[in-house]
Amino acid sequence: MHKIAMLGTGLISRFYTMSLLGYRGKDEITIVCSGKEENAKKFAEEFGIPNYTADMAEAIQHPDVDTVIVAIPNYLHKKAVLLAAEAGKAVLCTKPLATSGPEALEMLQAVEKAGVFHGYLEDLVYTPKTLKALDAAKKGALGKVLWARSREAHGGPHSDWFWNKELSGGGAIVDMGCHCIEISRSFIGKNSRPVSVTCWADTQVHPIDAEDHAVGLVRYANGAVGQFEVSWAFRGGMDLRDEIAGTEGTVWLNHWLRTGFEMFTDVGQGGYVAEKAEGDTGWMFPVGDEVGALGYVAMFMDMFNAMDEGRAPMEDFYDGYIVNAIIDACYKAADSEKWETVAIEDWRGSDGSGDKDEALTSYDEEHYLIKEERMPSGQLKLILKHKQTGTISQVVQNK
Repeated sequence: MHKIAMLGTGLISRFYTMSLLGYRGKDEITIVCSGKEENAKKFAEEFGIPNYTADMAEAIQHPDVDTVIVAIPNYLHKKAVLLAAEAGKAVLCTKPLATSGPEALEMLQAVEKAGVFHGYLEDLVYTPKTLKALDAAKKGALGKVLWARSREAHGGPHSDWFWNKELSGGGAIVDMGCHCIEISRSFIGKNSRPVSVTCWADTQVHPIDAEDHAVGLVRYANGAVGQFEVSWAFRGGMDLRDEIAGTEGTVWLNHWLRTGFEMFTDVGQGGYVAEKAEGDTGWMFPVGDEVGALGYVAMFMDMFNAMDEGRAPMEDFYDGYIVNAIIDACYKAADSEKWETVAIEDWRGSDGSGDKDEALTSYDEEHYLIKEERMPSGQLKLILKHKQTGTISQVVQNK
């Protein structure tokens, strides 16, 4: 059993607490911390947590605590992680890991130097649909992944600090692009280096300095492309979708809207429907198991099981660092309107040499297979390329 210090009492802390207390079942939140003591007290009373405080250091250094969960505003992540590392406590940090790549690297180096367990709480790579699709991809069902597109869009974040880029590190890209980037990385292969990015970002709707819309492309050393689309001005709830295309297969995922649970009412149901839902009348899209559908349950199962088994979790601080480095390049590209290099000071994957050839399929010793198609006549047509001369030809095989 692990004893936890929960830093934060907002929406994400609530989802985390529901997941921990309702599913794994053998871990205990010993103390909760909020910047306002009255919020900590109220949260502790609601969830039966024995201690509360407004002092972050007190929560982290509590003698019974062995694990710190960081679920507070982005600008406070570094302070919390450094305190946890100094105290020798395992630390799990919500997304994004930091407000910038250099800050994320400093946090990574701190936990590795201290030798403490570290987990990156990127819930959307742990959704049930994503985990099943990732398993199929790892077994070769998609062949080589060539393109991964991930989209998150809703009406905007729920707390004031999100809208202040001095506190959050940016706008929709750092808030939601971090999810999309890591989903694409997971399918493309974390061993493949993100090389460069291009990005469009703009503030189209809200009176803020940060971007409320963005679209970006991330090129990887193996030739694959990750695409993200994010918006803080999407109407109709929360849109979470992924598409993955490989040489041998395709996956389409819809996590939140049009998932098979649709309900209409003209009188309402008295309040909350699902995260980012805009009302409780008309056509609605409730979610049967919200914390499960968003990946929180599987995420914490992986984190604490990994801790107990002495292994690294599926997502750790190194993953968070790479995501932050990509986000930094996205902001640079949005300003320059050019492709920008992803600056990674500590790369631990493949150098990328020869990776692009993985997608080529040989037909025989002399030819590559470009395409195979069954024609309306029933004949099989093969489009071939000669390996030496480059000549493209076709072979038609009878029924």
